[in-house]
Amino acid sequence: EVHLAESGGGSVQAGGSLRLSCTASTYAYNTYCMAWFRQAPGKERERVALIRRDGSTNYADSVKGRFTVSKDNAKRTLFLQMNSLNPEDTAMYSCAADVTAECSERSILYWGQGTQVTVSS
Repeated sequence: EVHLAESGGGSVQAGGSLRLSCTASTYAYNTYCMAWFRQAPGKERERVALIRRDGSTNYADSVKGRFTVSKDNAKRTLFLQMNSLNPEDTAMYSCAADVTAECSERSILYWGQGTQVTVSS
């Protein structure tokens, strides 16, 4: 069963915006914490943003002020609004769900397949 399915990736020029979406199964959406991770070629996977069931959020320093994570409970969908994109944001972006508040790579229960974001200069 596919628990998480991302969409919205693509190619954009530096300074542009993209909005990623992640549609979740009931099981995945009812977890305690959902997050967006990214991995660029040759680099370790990085957690970009998370949102917990209570609505609290957390962002990586590299995206603070540019990215916004949100949820639509009626549609069981997680979003990542990405503004002021730069080439360093180029990566495969994956959504994830965790039954704990940790939302770390080691504790994630469900992973999506990922969607590619490419930012050109």
